[in-house]
Amino acid sequence: MELIKKLQCNDARFNLCCAFFFTLINALFIRRSWQIIAPDSLHSWLFAATVPVVLFCGWLTIFSLINIPWLRKPMLVILVLGCAASNYFMSTYGAVIDKSMMINVFETDSQEATALITPQLLMWLALAGIIPALILSAIKIKPARWWHTLLTRLVGIMAGLLIIILVASVFYKDYASLFRNNKGVVKMVTPANYISAISRYSKERWFAGDQTLIRIGEDAKKGPLISQQKKKTVVIMVVGEASRAENYSLGGYGRETNPELKNQGVIYFPKASSCGTETAVSVPCMFSDMPRSRYDADLARHQEGLLDVMGHAGVNLLWRDNDGGCKGACDRIAHTTMPQWQLNSLCKSESCLDDALLHRLDNVLDGVQQDSVIVLHLMGSHGPAYYQRYPDKFRKFTPTCDSNQIQDCTRQALINTYDNTILYTDDVVSRTIDMLKARQDKFNTALVYLSDHGESLGESGIYLHGTPYMLAPSQQTHIPFLFWLSKNYQQNYAVNADCLSKKAASSEVSQDNLFSTMLGMMDIKTSEYQSNMDILASCRKAQTGV
Repeated sequence: MELIKKLQCNDARFNLCCAFFFTLINALFIRRSWQIIAPDSLHSWLFAATVPVVLFCGWLTIFSLINIPWLRKPMLVILVLGCAASNYFMSTYGAVIDKSMMINVFETDSQEATALITPQLLMWLALAGIIPALILSAIKIKPARWWHTLLTRLVGIMAGLLIIILVASVFYKDYASLFRNNKGVVKMVTPANYISAISRYSKERWFAGDQTLIRIGEDAKKGPLISQQKKKTVVIMVVGEASRAENYSLGGYGRETNPELKNQGVIYFPKASSCGTETAVSVPCMFSDMPRSRYDADLARHQEGLLDVMGHAGVNLLWRDNDGGCKGACDRIAHTTMPQWQLNSLCKSESCLDDALLHRLDNVLDGVQQDSVIVLHLMGSHGPAYYQRYPDKFRKFTPTCDSNQIQDCTRQALINTYDNTILYTDDVVSRTIDMLKARQDKFNTALVYLSDHGESLGESGIYLHGTPYMLAPSQQTHIPFLFWLSKNYQQNYAVNADCLSKKAASSEVSQDNLFSTMLGMMDIKTSEYQSNMDILASCRKAQTGV
């Protein structure tokens, strides 16, 4: 500590130190750039060598501008700590730090956040964040005349810009190709990545202007089929979490991960895709009337969605949540979160097994007096603590990864653990179907299941989810999507199950289809409905004029 206290330098050297330190902080970016460049000629070797040089000159220019006395040390401490956290998640999980990741950060719940806090993370933050921040804070900067400080800063800025311009004059096409063809690389530059992401998130979340609720589908009403039914119609929609289609035996996966659903006569769509790669995007997107290609998250936050339109038509609605909230999709309907029920046998702290969603669901179904849609939002396969997502009796595939630090587990153990979560989800959804089957004499019943997004399990060094959609691997966007329709429902709503099964085998569907499909299943007439987006429409024997 005595040595640190004696550290002294002038303003120019301090800026140089900052530039050098933040260049080192970006070792991941430099290494990834070199991997992409893969130098094999003199030109490519020289190009690769300029990457850290350009980065250093860029930081020198920036710190010469922003290192304001009295403010620079607190600012640098914050930046260093943020960089340490960013680098941990990028190096450990292959995360991409962008606006979508900030949505995950700011809109997660305590249970999800706690699962990511590991001894490895704390050690990383101490070594790469706290200690460097203390060293920077301890450096004494010798005072100098204002004109001398200004002059040296101008020299630093001009020198940095000049070198960048010289490099660009020779390697501009190489840099343009590097960043144009590898858009995720630039998002590895920290702290620029998380500062930009926080700024964009803040602008859209808190400074978006008028947020008056926009109403849609106010013309919604029940069609002739549902109105003339002697029995009420009950549809349960199950929203999964982080379930990837690649691990569903219903879709051809080698392991039997769906033994229960296989025997339930479900209709499985093997070519289904998500709207996003994180819950905070996919859930509001799938319940909105906007397709992924033109989805506007800010608009979705203050515009009615699928459940609102159903409510306008007089459908009874209920949302049961076990995954940190509905992200705005259920704000204006009856909803409950299962951890609040404090079911000691099923919940621990703020996390519950998905069996909690079935608690007293029998009572809810027995009390139905109106046409109803019930949404069950599963915890499903939420990582990284996959081993906590299922009861012990579903520990079928072993050995398992019984740790939050999934990157330290063997790949097979990680896959085993994840597959156990799919096995448990299979059981929960199957038992939900059993509840509906038991009431077929009283209701027309049906069930829809789809996941919000998929999950990466170490492929290409990527774990969890949240990768920008255009860069995301198929494991994060390819999702399970299935229907179960009771015999009564098929008959009374004129749905040809054989036709639907054939359609499922060849059709590509997505969460974009959910809005109109659910309206069609409940025979709701509204201008918001699009028959070409209704998965069941082409398999109805007699159209209802929806």
